[in-house]
Amino acid sequence: MIKKIATVAVYVEDQAKAREFWTEKVGFVVHRDEPMTPNASWLEVGPEGAESHLVIYPKAMMPGSEQMKASIVFECEDIDKAYQEMSQRGVIFLEEPKKMAWGSFARFKDADGNEFLLKG
Repeated sequence: MIKKIATVAVYVEDQAKAREFWTEKVGFVVHRDEPMTPNASWLEVGPEGAESHLVIYPKAMMPGSEQMKASIVFECEDIDKAYQEMSQRGVIFLEEPKKMAWGSFARFKDADGNEFLLKG
């Protein structure tokens, strides 16, 4: 039986730029960074202590990556606080948190234009 999501791939043009975004702006930590080629690494980032990670994967190594989009929802305890902290660190949100019957959410994007959902 599946117990968790281990990794989700996010396809990027520049791993260093993506690493900076996810660690310095979003506040994630690097869980794994292993060289794959001279110009690319297997790079996993995620929240401190998390069991699930994002794999920041170079588009150049994935044929058809221009058609692939990540669809990831990040859950947090206090969406307003997370929104404020992430915004202050430079994360671009496409909207302020919206409250719905099932919970609150806000969309944000990374440096490559990938969109993500923050859910409270």
